[in-house]
Amino acid sequence: MPQLSTRITSLNEGGSDGWEVFYRARAMVAAGRPVTQLTIGEHDIGTDPTILDAMHAAALAGHTGYAMVPGTTALREAIAARVTARTGIDTARENVVVTAGGQAGLFATHMAVCAPGDTALYIDPYYATYPGTIRGASARAVAIETDAADGFLPDPDRIDRIARETGARSLLLNTPNNPTGAIYPPETLQAIARVAQARDLWVISDEVYDTQVWEGTHLSPRALPGMAERTLVIGSMSKSHAMTGSRVGWIVGPRSAVAALIDLSTATTYGVAGFIQDAAAFALAQGEAPEQAVAEPFRRRRARVLDALARQDLVRAIPSQGAMYLMLDIRATGLSGRDFAESLLDAHGIAVMPGESFGRSAAGHVRVALTVEDSRLVEAVNTLCGFAARRAEAA
Repeated sequence: MPQLSTRITSLNEGGSDGWEVFYRARAMVAAGRPVTQLTIGEHDIGTDPTILDAMHAAALAGHTGYAMVPGTTALREAIAARVTARTGIDTARENVVVTAGGQAGLFATHMAVCAPGDTALYIDPYYATYPGTIRGASARAVAIETDAADGFLPDPDRIDRIARETGARSLLLNTPNNPTGAIYPPETLQAIARVAQARDLWVISDEVYDTQVWEGTHLSPRALPGMAERTLVIGSMSKSHAMTGSRVGWIVGPRSAVAALIDLSTATTYGVAGFIQDAAAFALAQGEAPEQAVAEPFRRRRARVLDALARQDLVRAIPSQGAMYLMLDIRATGLSGRDFAESLLDAHGIAVMPGESFGRSAAGHVRVALTVEDSRLVEAVNTLCGFAARRAEAA
């Protein structure tokens, strides 16, 4: 049979996509074994029934044919209004293209700004799809490593050096961050903005967790002086409104870039289902209260898990200011994050993500998603700590 393209066969270097523990946990559940799944950012509540009612009504009303490829006027205007209100940067419908979730936005933005062979930078630790997404756009994925001791915050000087050495074309940022929960402070983002301007970088800013801020303030790089014309922002209904399966997100950027991205949508997804867009527009019209209601359980659970961790001194939480995760340092056990996660799953039926799934910088850590009921979550974390203590004693 003819060969597949290297663009596809090289998506996952080393043959791993980082999701092995998640896949094994799902297989165990399918086989009838109870597993506490703390792996992916999937809400333990469904999409609000009023949003589903709006979706159902739109479908019954006939919005089941081809929708406008850039996105419906109502949804694009709702997104533009939301972005303007949250960032203070005037944003119009022409600055917005609707995508099939944030992941499609990540791929489209890299396709838009990187020619084949261009270098695209991203911060390590990273959401597991980032390097494969960049390679899928035929760009060269180069990680900027960070340090746990610094809360996994990126070093602008390191970004500048690697951008200069590689002739990079783009830089992918994610704040609030998955997997670390870090929110990049204004001084860090300002320094990165200076690098982006000096090195003529496009900044792709993944802001899908902008409603999950527990400490400090989220700042979009697009809101910084001189950055609106070189920043493409990824947004999504998935995390803010528990609409993960609806696959509706967006890109916000300069009008000329958005026009080109609309052309790309025409050649790829050909838009997002109209009844889903209508439901998303309805959801955004409800204001911030529903978003806060979706976020509040994660705020509460984060506090309870941190309280549980404070009762022991072996497993340490990396400082986290946002998002629905905690990154835990388990290096005192002598195990890698992957070995720890595999062993914990086998011994106790608790599934967490190995830090190594998110890059070299997170080795020796595990990520816990705060996505199960409070008491069950705290029980799982206490079990994790007890398991860690026994492994450390045996080391």
